[in-house]
Amino acid sequence: MDHESKMENQPLVSVIIPAYNASQYLERCIAAITGSTYSSYEIIVVDDASVDETAKIARKLGTTVLELPHQSGPAKARNYGTKKAQGDIFLFVDSDVLIKKDTIARIVHNFVQHSDISAIFGSYDENPSEKNFFSQYKNLLHHFVHQISSSDAITFWAGCGAVRKEVFNSVGGFDNNKYSKPCIEDIEMGYRLKKMGYRILLDKDLQVTHLKKWTFTSLMRADIFQRAIPWTKLILESQEMVSDLNLQISQKISTGLVGLSFVLFLLSFIFFDLIYLVPFLLSSVFVINYKLFRFFYKCNGTKFTLLAFAMHLFYFFYSGVTFLIFWLRHKLRNMIKRFIINNL
Repeated sequence: MDHESKMENQPLVSVIIPAYNASQYLERCIAAITGSTYSSYEIIVVDDASVDETAKIARKLGTTVLELPHQSGPAKARNYGTKKAQGDIFLFVDSDVLIKKDTIARIVHNFVQHSDISAIFGSYDENPSEKNFFSQYKNLLHHFVHQISSSDAITFWAGCGAVRKEVFNSVGGFDNNKYSKPCIEDIEMGYRLKKMGYRILLDKDLQVTHLKKWTFTSLMRADIFQRAIPWTKLILESQEMVSDLNLQISQKISTGLVGLSFVLFLLSFIFFDLIYLVPFLLSSVFVINYKLFRFFYKCNGTKFTLLAFAMHLFYFFYSGVTFLIFWLRHKLRNMIKRFIINNL
């Protein structure tokens, strides 16, 4: 990739920001990009039919603004942005994210120095903007999971992730037909990239700041309806249970232990002695995830860590219940299909 000659004619990197009612954060997001040490880039903001001043702010800051006629979701917005992009590298940045000064330069360096890398993504940093419990828990968990995962990734993250233009086009981009709302469109595209033999790099030093404020309600809505349910469906459809990011073996074991604890707790109303096994199982979850809770303690101290432990147990519970429900639903549908076929 001759990036010097590209700089003379057109931008090497197209930074694409999907934005829906993003006026609260967009100006800071764009300011972080324009403060980059790397200069050969363009910024494309795709307004997903916002009803606030998202488009106005983006235009005022001199970015290229594209507007969708009706709300279609970030997958469609990102795909639409690539149609107008001039760069050979598509860098996707969420509108509530602040990149670092060297983020774009780091991405370009990785692509230039390693021709076998087709996509790169990073993680949130240790300093989420919002200080309330749920924002700290959600963002620090994301950071930790990415930091302990394999650098040779099998998926993708579009909060701050880049793909070579030719590779993006070869896989057909994000599936905006299947995912018309914020969902796991980036994870699904990562699966397709990996299946087609492309290498995806998780750069653990590529860290960005997340500005979003999480509440209990928004966290539950996102984790269950935008993550757990569609991710379970994807696993069942692909018939492939990967072991990376949130699906590492330790997480699967922890989910099983929490589920077993719940079953034993219910059974203890009949067989009382079973209740004594519950603390042992939950303590095992703590031990298995000790590094995570040590990280929480380092960041926010004892009180936060205790609350995070309770929240994490609940996380394993609702994730496991979601998977079980949709796994049973999937099996039942297959049984009905086989029954109909065999009796025609």
